[in-house]
Amino acid sequence: MCPSRRLAAWLLLALPAGAAGAPDAGTGLFGSTELAQADIAAFPQWAAALERHLLDDLVDGDCGEPRFNRCHLTEWLDFLDTLRTQPGDRQLEQVNRYANTRDYIFDIDQYGIEDYWAIPREFLPAGGDCEDFAITKFFSLRWLGWPAERLRIVVVQDTNLRIPHAVLAVEHGGTPLILDNQVEDVLTDTDILHYTPVYSINEQAWWLHLPR
Repeated sequence: MCPSRRLAAWLLLALPAGAAGAPDAGTGLFGSTELAQADIAAFPQWAAALERHLLDDLVDGDCGEPRFNRCHLTEWLDFLDTLRTQPGDRQLEQVNRYANTRDYIFDIDQYGIEDYWAIPREFLPAGGDCEDFAITKFFSLRWLGWPAERLRIVVVQDTNLRIPHAVLAVEHGGTPLILDNQVEDVLTDTDILHYTPVYSINEQAWWLHLPR
C-alpha cells in the first residue's frame, strides 16, 4: 500500500534535538513548514530502490514478456528520447501521462508485503501503487537531465479520501508542480487543497513537513 502516515510521528521523534527551530526551516510544499534533513538512511525502501536502479543488470528478451528486460528498457528510453528537445512543461506532461497508463496494484497483491518501493523495471511491465508511479516519473526526469535538487517524492495525506498517498513534486520556473497518478494534468501545489504533506525525499536529502 502507499506509505503510512504513521511515519510522521516516527519522523518527529527521529529529528535531532532542536530541529523544530533550526535555521533550515522554511516555507515548503503545499504551504507547509519544511525541515531539511541530510541523512536519507532513515528511509531504507528509498535507499534500496536507488541502489537497485543503479545496479540493474537487465537480460535480453521480448517486449511481450512480463519481466522487464532490455526490450522494455529500449521502449522506455525511446519514449524519453522523443522528449529531449521538448520544453520542460511538455516533458512533465508527457512523463506524467506515460506513467499513468500503468495499472494501480497494491504491494500486498504484487509483492506479498504491505510496502515496497518499485523501480521502473519493476513498475513499467506490471504497474504498482502510488509511490511506484512517482518513482518512475522521478527516474524518467533524471534521465532527461532534470537535476535531483528540483525533484522530490512527496508522501501526503489525502484529506478527502483520508488515506496516505505519494506524488512527485518538480520545481519548474520557480513553482512546485505536482505529477500525480490520480490526475492527468500537471498542477501547482497551490492548486491542490486536499493534500497535507508528511515528508518529501530525493537522492540528496529529505524534508519533514509540518503545518504552518
